Amino acid sequence: MQGKKEEDLQQALNKLSEVGIDEVGRGAIFGPVFSAVVVLTEKNKFILKQYGVTDSKKLSSKKRKLLLPKILLLSSDYGIGQSSSSEIDKLGIRVATELSMIRALKKLKDKPSELIIDGPLLLRPWNGIQKNIVSGDSKFISIASASIVAKVSRDNLMERLEKKYSGYFLFKNKGYGTREHISLIKKYGITKLHRKSFLKKSNLF
Repeated sequence: MQGKKEEDLQQALNKLSEVGIDEVGRGAIFGPVFSAVVVLTEKNKFILKQYGVTDSKKLSSKKRKLLLPKILLLSSDYGIGQSSSSEIDKLGIRVATELSMIRALKKLKDKPSELIIDGPLLLRPWNGIQKNIVSGDSKFISIASASIVAKVSRDNLMERLEKKYSGYFLFKNKGYGTREHISLIKKYGITKLHRKSFLKKSNLF
């Protein structure tokens, strides 16, 4: 009887899912903002924690790339969405980030009953239950997993775009406004993937 109870509890835990969502690239000056949503059972959250899943910013690029296939394999479902630099310029970064999150959520097979979002800002277009967790990527494995999926996906895109926009060191700065990146914009000018609204604030456009 005890074994049966434990089995029932285990099955209940496996059915309980945590759905975390996070974005990356919000503060960059080049390229899209990416969001990822990851659905994890209690069991697989524990396994990923053992593998070393935590806030993507605390991990090396190599470690994030090693963890990505494990996350995708152990997630019950996941989705990735993005919003382009032209959408960011037109709509503003908050609305564009929300758009990338909604696009990621639309790729899930089922609508989550509850969503855990990294950061203090509500996902305004979402009409389901949501919880905002400040520093959520270091508190919830589903958010940490989403941050890794989003980060690796965006970094991979930046590395591919390096071929098309060589000279801006995208493989190195990943589209962020490093001092070197800013000096290269002054030297070569802006591309169509630079965020003009961000550069206007820095008087670079």
